[in-house]
Amino acid sequence: ETLNSWFAGGVVILRILSYGPTRRALIVGCGLQMFQQLSGINTVMYYSATILQMAGVREDKQAIWLAAATSATNFVFTLVGVWLVERVGRRKLTLGSLLGTGLSLTLLAIGFLLSAQHSPPVTLHPTDFHNSTCRLYGSCEPCMLDPYCGFCYLENDGSVFNSSCVPVSPASTDSAAWGRCSNRKEESFSPYWAYNYCPTSYSWVVLLGLILYLASFAPGMGTMPWTVNSEIYPLWARSTGNACSAGVNWIFNVLVSLTFLHVAEYMTYYGAFFLYAGLVVLGLLFVLCCLPETKGLQLEDIENLFTRRLCSCGDLPASVNRRVDYIRVKGNNYLHSDNDTSDVE
Repeated sequence: ETLNSWFAGGVVILRILSYGPTRRALIVGCGLQMFQQLSGINTVMYYSATILQMAGVREDKQAIWLAAATSATNFVFTLVGVWLVERVGRRKLTLGSLLGTGLSLTLLAIGFLLSAQHSPPVTLHPTDFHNSTCRLYGSCEPCMLDPYCGFCYLENDGSVFNSSCVPVSPASTDSAAWGRCSNRKEESFSPYWAYNYCPTSYSWVVLLGLILYLASFAPGMGTMPWTVNSEIYPLWARSTGNACSAGVNWIFNVLVSLTFLHVAEYMTYYGAFFLYAGLVVLGLLFVLCCLPETKGLQLEDIENLFTRRLCSCGDLPASVNRRVDYIRVKGNNYLHSDNDTSDVE
């Protein structure tokens, strides 16, 4: 039975790929799921607390609570999407969501860029670890990007002084390998140890960017890929089409999530978010050219939207967009055209 089911599924996917309208629908459905993940949503959801710490939020507890606040934003604005979908339409809601997502990712990148440009300088260069590359860095930003180094500093009224870049402890990233930050005590003038972040006054820009990102993403790109995929396939291809698009979603979920920290290390944090913003622009062009509006259409009529070449289906064909009314004339069903001027009872 399992073998027969496998062959049946294989036949369906071949039918989908060999039939023009379903092939185009599958490309649109998989494309939406792909760009949903390439916009970096699960990077933000999985690493929200880490991103806030990267932006300069020093306390772990504070970063976790701020991450919870951003997640609540995702929940609230998902409900907004449920309310808007039948009022605005799938296409407009998706386009607006992508536009807001791209702008908020740009704001996130600018927040990290400002933090990097105003990175505190290294003022102390210890001479007791000559074989370490940490002593070569002149500011906190390159020190932070090196996974083997951390930033040790004193702070007074928001001003950083007596700062150094030192090797991280092999046992834990919570302290330095040696020196004044290797055995810190909770005292008023004890040094601060910053691993994976730099002290900055621009943390609020990153927090604002995260909130705007989720507020833009949730109503449209958070829900519309699943909504559209449930509508664009004919009945015989619906389960297979949805399975394929969901598979694409998870493939790119894993790809983006696993590579984020490496991308941030090699491209810097602001470079990573500028990259995601660029991918969102590609997604915006894809939706603008290839996604038709399915609002108010019968499921049986949606297949006709994909009878033309792929990237000309942004607008409704005349045959689908034309309003047709059926009225009863003298006991018979009569097709009343928009241009029909005949008398009716």
